[in-house]
Amino acid sequence: MKFSVLVSIVSEEFEEKALKTAKDTGAGGVTILKGKGIGNEEKKIFFGLTYEGHQSVLIYVLERKLALKILKKFSQDNDLEDNSVTFTLPIEHLTGINLKQLIKFEDQIKTELMGGEECS
Repeated sequence: MKFSVLVSIVSEEFEEKALKTAKDTGAGGVTILKGKGIGNEEKKIFFGLTYEGHQSVLIYVLERKLALKILKKFSQDNDLEDNSVTFTLPIEHLTGINLKQLIKFEDQIKTELMGGEECS
C-alpha cells in the first residue's frame, strides 16, 4: 500500500470548509498547524495597524489514491482553489499509523477494485 502526505495551506477563514471537504471525501485524522505567511504583495494597513493574514496548515497521511481524490476536490471548489495551496508528497517509509486507519484504507481499496460494491 502506498501513502502520501497531503498538505494544504489554507486561509484561516476557510479552514473549516477544507476540513469538511477532506472528511467528506474520506480523510481521517489531520494535524493542524497555525502560521502566517509573507507574500509578494504589500501588507494592508488600516488605521495604522498592519493586517497580516493567518493560515492553517493541514497535514494528512493518506493512501495515495485518496490523497489525489481530496486534492482534486480542493481544486474543484472555487473558495479553496483561490484561498489555499495544496500539494502531495510521496512517503517512502512509514511507522506509527493506527491499525484501524490501515484497515479503513484496505477496505476502500477493495471497494474500488470491486467496482464500488461493499466487501467483507
